[in-house]
Amino acid sequence: MKKTKLILIAIVFLMFGSTFAQDNPVNEDWLAKSSWAFGFGIDYPRYISTNLTDNYSGVGGLLSIQRNFTEHVGLRLLGGYNYLAGNIGSVRIKNSVISGDLDLMYYLVPCEAISPYLTVGVGGVYYKLKNSPEFNNNSYSTYSMNVGFGAEWSVAPDWKITTELGYHEVAQSYFDGVRNTVGGGILGGTTDSYMTFSLGGLYYFGKGEKSHYCDLYNGVDQVDYAKIEDIVKKYQTQPTEVDYNRIADIVKNNTPKVAPSTVEGKWVLIGVNFDFNKASLRPESLPILSNAAEILLTHPDVNVEIAGYTDNIGSEKYNKKLSLERANAVKEFMVAKGVAANRMTTVGMGESDPVASNKTAEGRMLNRRIEFKVK
Repeated sequence: MKKTKLILIAIVFLMFGSTFAQDNPVNEDWLAKSSWAFGFGIDYPRYISTNLTDNYSGVGGLLSIQRNFTEHVGLRLLGGYNYLAGNIGSVRIKNSVISGDLDLMYYLVPCEAISPYLTVGVGGVYYKLKNSPEFNNNSYSTYSMNVGFGAEWSVAPDWKITTELGYHEVAQSYFDGVRNTVGGGILGGTTDSYMTFSLGGLYYFGKGEKSHYCDLYNGVDQVDYAKIEDIVKKYQTQPTEVDYNRIADIVKNNTPKVAPSTVEGKWVLIGVNFDFNKASLRPESLPILSNAAEILLTHPDVNVEIAGYTDNIGSEKYNKKLSLERANAVKEFMVAKGVAANRMTTVGMGESDPVASNKTAEGRMLNRRIEFKVK
């Protein structure tokens, strides 16, 4: 009956979080390459492997600080207090537990509004027993092994709701107040263990550089029609109505379907250009690079030299450095999309081999480009 109650509570929490996340889309939130977060919440702890004849679900609380090093991997320091109780005969043994855990976290799908993760770690445990026939009012210190499964539910920019189910195996046989002789932890031996279901909040207070890991290639859906219309109006000689359907057809018809025999050679990535004196990728470059990544992922035997270029403004030495930074920015994006880093090399070509005149602003923009030399 009590196990059924625990399962029902977990389902209610999950349904609440799912409804809240779906009804509150987070359009302004974004994933960082690295980040810091502060967490807090409540615990619902319960013995799951002890010598007690009856267990009672307790209460608890937690605080955490975590550092995410990549989009997938993080490290969390979590401190908590939990109260557990259970009967031996007619005597109810009470246990007050203070714990500090260091957990490695792995996010399975970091780009989703509901992002599940796994945890594994170790912790220090301090606990005090009351009403124990053998250990009454005694305090002990030990360590534990912890594993867990949870999810972060996006509800606002930088804010998440967290739900997590954790398993904690304590390295002592009398954690519940009764000395075990046989049986014990799930992993074997005579150790005791307990589980926790937690509900809390997580605030991302520090974010690093914005990640492009979640930028998906959606074909014509990412065409900036407003920008195209501005260009048409700027250069038109008489009033013109923009035909968006024709623009979409052009984009579709010019997206190459690359066969294995035509992959090798030089690709000039038309549309992958840079602002003056900058190496950051422009938003309109992302669909083009995503498409290039898809081609490389379907041809795993192909290697690429990524060449960056500049216009002719600035010294030759500086332009070499800037063009290499541009090539490295593209490589980082391709790695985030799943292309192995050892398949790509980068080179800075500076202002060499212009494809347009450097006497005009439009020509200089075209010269600030990326080329792939596929081999």
